[in-house]
Amino acid sequence: MRSFYYTCPENFGLHVCVICPPPAERHAGCSCVTASVDDIHFEHTIGVGKVVSIIAKVNRAFTSSMEVGILVTCEDLYTDRHWKVCHAFATFVARRTEAGKVQLKQVIPHTQKEQMEYSLAAERRRMRLIHAEIITDLLNSSTAQLGEFQEFEDSVLAERTRVESVELVLPPHTNHQVSTFGGQIMAWMENVATIAASRLCNAHPTLRTIDMFHFRGPSHIGDRLVLKAIVNNAFKHSMEVGVCAEAYQGGEPLRHINSAFMTFEVLDGDRKPCTLPRIRPEPVDGKRRYQEAIARRKIRLDRKYIISCKQTEAPLSVPWDPSNQMYLSYNNVSALKLMDTRTNWVLTSEKNKVRLYTLEENHMLCIKVEMHVSVPAEQAFYLLSDLRRRKEWDRHYESVTTSEAASCDSVHFSASTAG
Repeated sequence: MRSFYYTCPENFGLHVCVICPPPAERHAGCSCVTASVDDIHFEHTIGVGKVVSIIAKVNRAFTSSMEVGILVTCEDLYTDRHWKVCHAFATFVARRTEAGKVQLKQVIPHTQKEQMEYSLAAERRRMRLIHAEIITDLLNSSTAQLGEFQEFEDSVLAERTRVESVELVLPPHTNHQVSTFGGQIMAWMENVATIAASRLCNAHPTLRTIDMFHFRGPSHIGDRLVLKAIVNNAFKHSMEVGVCAEAYQGGEPLRHINSAFMTFEVLDGDRKPCTLPRIRPEPVDGKRRYQEAIARRKIRLDRKYIISCKQTEAPLSVPWDPSNQMYLSYNNVSALKLMDTRTNWVLTSEKNKVRLYTLEENHMLCIKVEMHVSVPAEQAFYLLSDLRRRKEWDRHYESVTTSEAASCDSVHFSASTAG
């Protein structure tokens, strides 16, 4: 689904929130709710009066949830310039009906691009599911890896950046399900996060990323939303602000409905990042948030280094590490799917039913080997479904053993080759 908006900054989040549910609900055949929005990286900003194009499409459906890819681009009508604003992935869950839990029908990919997104959606889902485990492992494994807290004379007290605001949910803030627009909550959360960031740097910050934006529960008309933000950590050119939203009505206790981590930069006159002051965290919880922010930053850098860089800038190899294993897996699958879609392979040689293809692209030489064999399907599955059996059909492998089970559907193997 695609929509165009002649927009201003304060309603941008609402436009995203309005355009994304229809594809999900069309596929599910029932009402859907947003569970999370992941890895929002703002490459460029949007000025007042620009035309914004928002494209939302269901990439893959799982049991009762589905991934919707969101692409936001911008157009300047006066200069005919187009640019990408951000690319994000939202998870929608089908609401239960009177008949019980909804079983979603599978998405059938038709084009090569759709097939690639279909495959990568499963990898992204796995990354989302084990993200919290990676953070915990990083915190438990090494203070050396994350670094100890150091005090600086010119550091700013984290408590000084704390912001709290209360908003009343009114009818214009709600959707067709009479729940508060997720985009409206995101806008309110961004407001308090921006104020918190400004208190650290005494300047106007620019939002760069939003991580782990999770919807934990709904809010409705008449609810008061308590929005809290604080700077968790400040690095050389960026800072992380933690934000949470809690709701209550009347004398009810607060209920946690949303949380997110937002990264900000401060740009100078040349649009270059400025050096930021250090933060001095509060005891106990403040130091915990300080260390967790370092762990999340490490994951963001791993993700940027492994996945986000251009193909010509990609490293030839990246050492495996518990904190980057999910991104290495994602990148490997993505690279294989991209190579599989290439149609300009050149047959270099053929011998004993083995064909060798080459492809030279972006100063890189790729090699593909094909061999057609006639074996029963069950035997082929038996040999290929378990990597430990590779030595039974590949003479170059001496042994393959299981080194670590990363999750229920991900296993690491150690292989030794001949020669």
